[in-house]
Parts: sequence; C-alpha cells; structure tokens
Amino acid sequence: MVSDDTEQACMVGQALLAGGKHDAEAFARSLAWRLKLWLLGLPAGIGWATLRAILRLWLGFAPTRSGVRSAGNGAAMRAPLLGAVVFGDPAAVTRLVDASTRITHSDVRAYEGALAAAMACGYAVLREPSEIIPDELFRMLAELLSNEELLQALDRARSLLAAGATPGAFAAELGLSRGVSGYVIHTVAVALFCWLRYRTDFRRTLEEAIALGGDTDTVGAIAGALAGATLGASAIPEEWLNGLLEWPRSVRWMRLLAGRLANLASERETNVHPVRLFWPALMVRNLLFLMTVLLHGFRRMLPPY
Repeated sequence: MVSDDTEQACMVGQALLAGGKHDAEAFARSLAWRLKLWLLGLPAGIGWATLRAILRLWLGFAPTRSGVRSAGNGAAMRAPLLGAVVFGDPAAVTRLVDASTRITHSDVRAYEGALAAAMACGYAVLREPSEIIPDELFRMLAELLSNEELLQALDRARSLLAAGATPGAFAAELGLSRGVSGYVIHTVAVALFCWLRYRTDFRRTLEEAIALGGDTDTVGAIAGALAGATLGASAIPEEWLNGLLEWPRSVRWMRLLAGRLANLASERETNVHPVRLFWPALMVRNLLFLMTVLLHGFRRMLPPY
C-alpha cells in the first residue's frame, strides 16, 4: 500500500488539474480542500505539522495562513510533481511551491527544501539521463536557494558524488548513520544524493535510499519521483507494481491521473479535469492500512526478531 507521501502527490496532481498550472491561488484552494477531506478519512502516519495545519484549515484559516512553524518534510514530499508538470516555467514552479508549502509549513527551510525537490525534478524532465550533470544542477539550485544549512548539505553532496561515495557515507557525513530524520534539509539532501548517484537505475536508487533507514517513505518518495522523472514509468520494476494492493487510488487510477497531467504539462489539452475518486472508500482503506502497520509492528516485537 502507498504511504501519505503518494497520497499527497496525488492530491497535488488533482489540484493542478482543478486549478491550472499557472494559477497558484486556485491551485492552493483546491489542494487545501483536498487535504481537509483527506483528514476526514483518518489517514495513518500523518505528520504532526500537517495535522495541525489541516485542523487550522478546518477552523477557517486561509491556505496562505494555515501553515505552522515547522521544518519538517511534509511540503517537500509533494513538491516534485510540481516541477515535473510545470518544468518549462521556473517562475510558475516557484509560485506553486510557495502556495503548496504555505498550506502546511511556514518555515522558510520547508519552502526551500520543497523548491529544491521541485526544481530538481523539472531539471530531470528536460534531460536524458546521460545529460544530467550534478555540478550543473547544484549550481542552478545555489542560485535559487538562500538557506545556508541546505546549501552546505548540497555542496557536501556534490563533493562526495564527485568522489564516488555511497549514500551511506553521505548520510554519515550529515550525522545520520542511524537513519535519515524527518528534517527537510536531511530528507532532500539524501534523496538528491541517492538519485544522482544511481540516476540510470530506478531500482538501485530506491533500494539505497530505503536501506539508510529512518523516514524511509519520504526519502524514497522524493528519490523515486526524481528517478521516475529521469527514466519514465517503464523503469519501475513490474513486480513492485504487481505487489501494490491499493484502492481507490489504484495503479490504474494513478496512471489515468498521470496521463491527464502529461496533457496539462504539454498543453495538448487545456480542458482537463481531475480524475473521479470514490471518496467514501478512503476510510475503509485507511483502517486496513492502520491495522496492517500495527500488526506488522507487533509481529516485530515477537521472536524470531
């Protein structure tokens, strides 16, 4: 089953189809409503900052004022899709990332981490895998970002990539030898490193990212988005797709969403609409998800460990 990272990416896609890729305010209003309805389905694993922000939306706060002071990775997890769809207009990507981030996070670090993820995804869409040059990407990000801690982490990633270091070595450099934290600086830097280190191999990118431990769903979601933007959907291992038990956001449903977003991105069709979703099923799905996670957790507490 998919995590909240994939769910939020799907909501971003639906909001883009509803609001258009050049109207940040309409996009933010649509995404805010989708997040409010999502919370009613009792999703498991929702971040504390995102939960508080959605509650503020329900209390009447505008999407521009609902975000809470947090440097978590909730905004970054859903940002890559913005760069993938609006890749030809950096100014529009910036506006959309800002609008998306403000709904849940008001900390500038959350915004810059999300912007780095989105811009890297847009960079990947525009190039063949052999044309992706880490130094070029890092120079582009350095011109856009201002947070010193994020810039230092990315500069260290650039140096270690050039030296052929492994993701584990980079994580250790950041003090993350026991797992990647949910701090947006760590999440985005590690995801970018794993993608650039294995940019021609979707499976290796994801396996290396997840093997680091910690907040694996978000690190994997961002690294996977970047790998997908680079290599395309055909690079996803077939057995991973066949093993996905998900409804109502099934693989077929997500492919339909992706097709409409591709039309929006290329402007082949201007009259695109969100994909219909059977909302009442989400609560049943979320209860099943929670039960699965709890059973798995209890099983790990029993021998053989």
